[in-house]
Amino acid sequence: MRVAMIGTGYVGLVSGACFSDFGHTVICVDKDPSKIERLERGEIPIFEPGLEKLVEKNVAAERLSFTLDMKDAVPTADAVFIGVGTPSRRGDGHADLSYVYAAAEEIATLIDGYTVVVTKSTVPVGTGAEVERIIQKVRPDLKPGVDFSVASNPEFLREGAAISDFKRPDRVVVGAEDEKAQDVMRELYRPLYLNETPIVFTNRVTSELIKYAANAFLATKITFINEMADLCEKVGANVQQVAKGIGLDGRIGGKFLHAGPGYGGSCFPKDTLALVRTAQQFEAPIKIVEAVVEINDRRKKSMVDRVAQAVGGDLSGKTVAILGLTFKPNTDDMRDSPSLDLIPALEKAGAKVRAHDPEGMKEAAKSLPDIFYCDGPYHALEGADCAVILTEWDAYRALDLDRVKTLLTAPVMVDLRNVYDPVVMRREGFTYTSIGRPQKDV
Repeated sequence: MRVAMIGTGYVGLVSGACFSDFGHTVICVDKDPSKIERLERGEIPIFEPGLEKLVEKNVAAERLSFTLDMKDAVPTADAVFIGVGTPSRRGDGHADLSYVYAAAEEIATLIDGYTVVVTKSTVPVGTGAEVERIIQKVRPDLKPGVDFSVASNPEFLREGAAISDFKRPDRVVVGAEDEKAQDVMRELYRPLYLNETPIVFTNRVTSELIKYAANAFLATKITFINEMADLCEKVGANVQQVAKGIGLDGRIGGKFLHAGPGYGGSCFPKDTLALVRTAQQFEAPIKIVEAVVEINDRRKKSMVDRVAQAVGGDLSGKTVAILGLTFKPNTDDMRDSPSLDLIPALEKAGAKVRAHDPEGMKEAAKSLPDIFYCDGPYHALEGADCAVILTEWDAYRALDLDRVKTLLTAPVMVDLRNVYDPVVMRREGFTYTSIGRPQKDV
């Protein structure tokens, strides 16, 4: 089948490359000339393990190409995916759908033969209906279900594991209002047949809500275990053992039960907020998710207090080494990363910051221009009064602890990801702080 992918950001580029690897012919469209130029040179504008080779392979096979002009992609496409950004709108927290609607208007002018227009971006309930209305307004000659259809096909990709998630998903969700659209979507995902991947067909609004509900539930799990971690610290319990004990219950499961500094990234912060606003708009407030948003924001801001306590309560004149800047490992994504709250708070308290991240420093410098970026973790530790592990990259999991001690002015570590064993760290002579674990082993 022929696919047009509108947008070459994280969702669009990964989805387009994977569809082409399924054997479909995919043209990715973007308005940014620098992005298209880089992609045509074989340069990938985002970091995602395996993506560079996947793109190279399918470009060479002439199944994947890039263009600035929708005219090169839409008229011949069986399916046109809208994979543009839907950031939180400033002021009210609703999803900003201006890019989605602008894409829909341009797509409408170019439809030539039956086409399924698919919202791949994360969009609120009712967006598909509005996209359909826009297409009809621009092209009154087109009849829904006959000349075109609008479907919802939300992505469930984890950054750092996106290719695997696309090719071996837990499920595929498709919201469609007619059989013709369902048939096209079945054909697109037919390569997953051998994996026996469940394809869940619903109407559009249900599909749109599934995406938000899934992310809100996962964000709630993270926030729950973070609050349990705080309680563990008060009563002397171990949050990792609590997580294991409840996670072995099949009704709960062990994923997303890792205590830390709060969730970040491109999805959870904006999607939970957008769901809250949608629920309020329809007068069906979701108090649990409202609390999750509030607690997570507060938690990220509170991490500076842990660092201050580790160095005696006063950060003025201290140098803090930050290991990890991105919101999670195996990505260069800085969106809503805890580092964006912690580092400005450290600077406001009078600390100097030295930082390292294996992939995220170029992106981080756009938001955090005044810190000192280092060539490696040991470089970051030189002369620092405290080491803070903020992202659990593999590069930080087996540090030479003797070398760490010689580089720091004092053996102080704040481990916000529980990478190390508290017993080992104390035995090695560190003043060691972690999340939700007692000072003595239990």
